[in-house]
Amino acid sequence: MILTQFAHLTHATSALAMFQDETVDFSLMGLWGHMGYFAKGIAVILFIMSVWSLAVMIDRYLYFSAARKQSREFAPKVAGALKDRKLEEAIKIADRSKKSHLAEVVQAGLQEFKSQGGSVNEETVESAKRALERAEAIVHAKLKKGISVLATVGSTAPFVGLLGTVMGILNAFQQIATQKSSGIGAVAGGISEALVTTAFGLIVAIPAVMCFNYFSGRVEAFDVEMDNSSSELVDYFIKQSNK
Repeated sequence: MILTQFAHLTHATSALAMFQDETVDFSLMGLWGHMGYFAKGIAVILFIMSVWSLAVMIDRYLYFSAARKQSREFAPKVAGALKDRKLEEAIKIADRSKKSHLAEVVQAGLQEFKSQGGSVNEETVESAKRALERAEAIVHAKLKKGISVLATVGSTAPFVGLLGTVMGILNAFQQIATQKSSGIGAVAGGISEALVTTAFGLIVAIPAVMCFNYFSGRVEAFDVEMDNSSSELVDYFIKQSNK
């Protein structure tokens, strides 16, 4: 009886020692150290994607902020110059507002109008209108520059992380099968290491999707402002042709 109890106690002690040996460091550095080469490669790819998307976010935010600020200063100035029929002054004002989306569009229309040699007729108005449309398309492309990167990162990062998780789980079960170890630590360590890539993928994707939606809304608002400015400028040209 005593020997039997001693054997059970010895077995329990051995199991406890095995469990302690199988415990895994769940800190980021500890998980990184236990990751396989494939999982580390996935983590590096996700890190590059996060840096890329962050660079686009900062670039678009600064660009849009500058465009908004300069456009607010440009609109009343050019309106006053056109009201006083100072075409040259209006072009100079637009040229000074390099980062304004409105200035770039309006300047294209004014320069085309000016290139007609002062003759104000229906053909001149149509030519200026086409110049405004071309400028709008160019500025729209500039505004959307890089935003597609956010959409790509937001849609692919979770799947990249999931790929790392699937491969990590397969490797974990393969190690359990080869080592014939069924301890909790062996299972928990492998699964936790595998799930890190999915978590990282979501951390990268969520801000990218949110910023993509935000910047897309800003681009649509800028498009409306450019359409309104182009329409007002065409009306101005028509009024000049009727005088």
